[in-house]
Amino acid sequence: MIKIYAPASIGNVGVGFDILGAAIKPINGNHLGDCITVTLSNKFTLENKGVFSNKLPKDVKKNIVWKCWLKFCNVINENVPVSIVLEKNMPVGSGLGSSACSVVSTFFAMNKICNNPLNSQELLSLMGELEGEISGSIHYDNVAPSYLGGLQLILEDSQIISQQLPCFKNWLWIVAWPGINVSTAEARGILPKKYTKEICIKNSRYLSGFVHSLYSKQPDLAARLMRDFIAEPYRIKLLPNFLKTKKEIKKIGAMSCGISGSGPTIFAVSDDIEIAQKISLWLSKNYLQNNTGFVHICALDLKGARIIG
Repeated sequence: MIKIYAPASIGNVGVGFDILGAAIKPINGNHLGDCITVTLSNKFTLENKGVFSNKLPKDVKKNIVWKCWLKFCNVINENVPVSIVLEKNMPVGSGLGSSACSVVSTFFAMNKICNNPLNSQELLSLMGELEGEISGSIHYDNVAPSYLGGLQLILEDSQIISQQLPCFKNWLWIVAWPGINVSTAEARGILPKKYTKEICIKNSRYLSGFVHSLYSKQPDLAARLMRDFIAEPYRIKLLPNFLKTKKEIKKIGAMSCGISGSGPTIFAVSDDIEIAQKISLWLSKNYLQNNTGFVHICALDLKGARIIG
């Protein structure tokens, strides 16, 4: 038996659409992610547990975990009968890499219990493929940080899919999920098919400047450059009062603020715990739409997916 935890993640990190992703962990020590327990058995079984398990499809073959298991068995060309327990602690369609948590933890667990037939690059490639089947296009900005930890730059080079970037250890990442859902496929479908040359140049300048500021240790510059010209202007209609919320938390003292992945979760960055707490309190009172929503003050999760039992 093996139990794997895969952390939540912030896709895009504002300035890096489909190119940047950050794994996060609440500073209070709680887990924010999914757990998978896999036991070798005589047939495949799947049990769903956890806070958000009631949101999963009743048909096992529509469950992401089953799809991962089947894909893994096909790749290694062996039917591996297992009993799987999914602890679904992440809300579906939240913008925090919920599907990635399930994908990463399942592939990681299956590889471990089968004595690692796939290397990390092969495993990450499978994770991206499965994410693509769910959302409509292959992207690694959630699976890579959830699997590898930290702030990841997606390269999709023939030999290297993703590499970790340095980041500022004192940065706090406040995430707020309002308690409503946004389909990743819908959020991607709302984007234009083409962008102007000016927007492409501007986005490239901000993204390259952001990466430069990380390596040259300029946190204020990095925060100023965390702007989204690709998705945010079109996705704000999917989020409750986003522009007002952004303005208010900037007024409180947030260094930066943006949409996490496809939304509706938003994130803010601060290097001061008191400001982070004020932002968290304001978001709890003003951004959450119901009692299932949540706000967490997080740090980067540098470990990524790991064995916890």
